[in-house]
Amino acid sequence: MSQLSRRNFCRLMGVSVATVGLGLVGCGGSSSSDSSAPSTGSDSSTSGGDVAGKTVAFIPKVTGNAFFESANNGAQEHAQKWGFTVDYVGDSTASVSAQVSVINQEVAAGVDALCISTVDANGVSDALKKATDSGVVVCTWDSDANPEDRALMVSQGTPDILGKMLVDMGVDGLKQRGKDPEKDAITYCWHYSQATVTDQNSWHVAAEKYISETYPNWKNVHPDNYYSEQDAEKAITIGEAVLDVYPDIDLIICNDSTALPGQLQAAENKGYNEDTITITGFASPNSVKQYCSNGTIYNWGLWDCGLQGAMGCYAAAYLAAGNKVKVGDKINIPDVGECEVLSNDSIAEGATTKDENNGVILLPERLVFTKDNMNDYDF
Repeated sequence: MSQLSRRNFCRLMGVSVATVGLGLVGCGGSSSSDSSAPSTGSDSSTSGGDVAGKTVAFIPKVTGNAFFESANNGAQEHAQKWGFTVDYVGDSTASVSAQVSVINQEVAAGVDALCISTVDANGVSDALKKATDSGVVVCTWDSDANPEDRALMVSQGTPDILGKMLVDMGVDGLKQRGKDPEKDAITYCWHYSQATVTDQNSWHVAAEKYISETYPNWKNVHPDNYYSEQDAEKAITIGEAVLDVYPDIDLIICNDSTALPGQLQAAENKGYNEDTITITGFASPNSVKQYCSNGTIYNWGLWDCGLQGAMGCYAAAYLAAGNKVKVGDKINIPDVGECEVLSNDSIAEGATTKDENNGVILLPERLVFTKDNMNDYDF
């Protein structure tokens, strides 16, 4: 991955990318000349030690996936500048048992902190609690744990922001091929990883609420959703099955970085293109560019997963160094800026937040890719 600096990322956003608003305080840019030096605190947190020398186990849902590999590339690049070690370790199957095994392995190896994207928050709960009890800091990114099982979560956005983004991309694609989303009887369904994945399910729930309020003429033809368990081959098989059962479906939303390219390949296998079906969702640009060039997809979205991975690992190292934060405090992350700690209910309705070292940090931006800007990014 060619990791974008935050300054270049924002420059490209302003020139050629459709952006989606944050809606909540996130992170502010830093223009100071020494912003790349390791930081040990912020204006409003309690300073502890330096992040230098710490080791963070960076655990994806599954290895070999473009999204998670890109996140690791970003984390490694930034951690090298910041002076701590990122140990990227996971499994090629997106399973609870595999993640629990990795968690236990890394705790036994003596890492200072974990930064994990969970396959199943409840499934890894006991393992994360044991890690915390053993003195290992637990942070999350991408897909959250139960809030009481971790310290900080670096989130790509709130469910409302990301759910609306998925629907709005679908609307744009439908309009591109002459549909009227506000008047036509649009049929749609969801295809993503698993019913137990925190992040994708929260976006789905928020999007369904937004659809019911904004597009009551739409019909979800398969309310139980389609799941392909972040298996690339299964994503194609499931994608073909969707089209076999609903050959005239208008819209398929794939809020998963494996499901989206799989569904697009299935569409090509069945002879569909962007003029006959609208498919959209979240995936890295490199994993979808070929399908956009082929005329199979109009738009899709994501965020700078490399920056998100780096921020998650920094937050984990920061707390492992003895720093303390509470809601409303700001952590000065080098190359990113001051990031405010929000309460857990900013991303999970009704979630409580502990008085110290517990909360959410939001990623600054999200992106919408089309053929006009997709080649501006290489991850």
